[in-house]
Amino acid sequence: MSSDRLSALTSWSADWKGLRVAVLGLSVTGFSVADTLAELGADVLVVTEKADEEYERLLPVIGARLWTGSLREVPRELIEFAPEVVVASPGFAPQHPLIVWARENGIALWGDVELAWRVRDKVVRADGTPADWILITGTNGKTTTTRLTATMLVAGGLRAAPVGNIGTPVLDAVRDPSGFDALVVELSSHQLWYLGLQDSPDPVSPHAAVCLNLADDHLEWHGSFDEYRAAKAHVYDNTRVACVYNKADAATQRMVEEADVVEGARAIGFDLGVPGPSDLGVVEGIIVDRAFLEERHRSALELTTVAELASLGLGAPHMVANVLAAAALARSVDVPPAAIREALREFRLDPHRIEVVARHAGITWVDDSKATNPHAAASSLAAYPGAVWVVGGLLKGVDISELVAGRGAGAKAAIVIGLDRGEVIAAFERHAPAVPVFEVDPDETEEVMARVVELAAGVARDGDVVLLAPAAASFDQFASYADRGRRFAAAVKERIGSRAPGDDDAAAAEPADAPDLDDLADRD
Repeated sequence: MSSDRLSALTSWSADWKGLRVAVLGLSVTGFSVADTLAELGADVLVVTEKADEEYERLLPVIGARLWTGSLREVPRELIEFAPEVVVASPGFAPQHPLIVWARENGIALWGDVELAWRVRDKVVRADGTPADWILITGTNGKTTTTRLTATMLVAGGLRAAPVGNIGTPVLDAVRDPSGFDALVVELSSHQLWYLGLQDSPDPVSPHAAVCLNLADDHLEWHGSFDEYRAAKAHVYDNTRVACVYNKADAATQRMVEEADVVEGARAIGFDLGVPGPSDLGVVEGIIVDRAFLEERHRSALELTTVAELASLGLGAPHMVANVLAAAALARSVDVPPAAIREALREFRLDPHRIEVVARHAGITWVDDSKATNPHAAASSLAAYPGAVWVVGGLLKGVDISELVAGRGAGAKAAIVIGLDRGEVIAAFERHAPAVPVFEVDPDETEEVMARVVELAAGVARDGDVVLLAPAAASFDQFASYADRGRRFAAAVKERIGSRAPGDDDAAAAEPADAPDLDDLADRD
């Protein structure tokens, strides 16, 4: 295919008919890609190691073909198909044999987000323009900030939806016949790596974007921290109005300084300190906006207070930072302060984010299974110093030593889970030898959490907290972080009975930063 035809594929109404596209992967994202391309009239071959039964049944219905088998080498069927474009699901790392093959052969390589941007005009607003996009990434806090931002936009009267890595594919949203004013798009570093490959005359150009923070994560996918950082930085590419960054994280500021943006885009900072002009921050316990008002050099707009956030279970420092970031994004599309405050009052966090699952006999049991990396677990341990810490899992190439030497050294005890526990145990031996360490031997998923709870109950005493904050992914032993959290909660309730949080010693073990910890915070 000529590059001219690919360059012309920047609209739903462009000529997609007969375009040979290989779709790699058949999860929720992969199916949304195949479904979209089939609707456009492309010739679609889905290539995957295994297929969900439902998706396998639906592919021939939508007019796409399926190949399944080992992907350790490039399948002969894929080579013979001679795709003009490959659209890869985010799980396919840069070093995967199929990705290497596509790049070496000069085949256009897209992610689902680029495809969604190219066809975003399927449903337009009353003025004939497609929905604005707001992009959100970061090592931790992405999901909560995405949901917060979308909630604020809706409270401000906009038709908005949280999409992307949060669960709903962007392609499903751009094809929704009801249409939107704005899409709040959570992006993983994997998706952003693919965006960095864009070679289109109309690349993704968001209204506003934010990288919330940066810490080691997904190094096994990217190969190095530098590559991970470079992928995250693509969130700011071609931003039109507001590049929001974390003033407390110098890496995010450097990303903005180095970003290639549309002329006129502003840098908007946020942190927990007193804000300067063009920032959001905190003044004497009041959350204020000094960025989106004409008199920003002399005044500020009150959005809410730290006390009110704490009363809503949103008062931990990292949660306040998420609120500030979301508010900056919402203010960039003129959501009024009153709507932001209303949205916060109605907002509820997802499970498995510092969720108190039980209190019994003076012991508080906390599920923070969403703490899937050391940066996230550090925030959780800061909220519960001296906890009995349940840690371990799939470390994703990240060194846990700094976390163990820092926050982990203050734990009352450590209970180590995961198929490969050696690295975590060695970190305690080197950096926190005074912390008692208990190893969970059972490898069977059904047995792990029962043993965890048994060990924790033997260590914890009146006033203690047992904290599941693994600092690792779950896939070595569990279906997901949610599955891990559910099994932990079930094992706790199996041991002590099915009391709801608050039935016993409801005021115990709450951290000073947040008086109400039920469903407190998110670090994804």
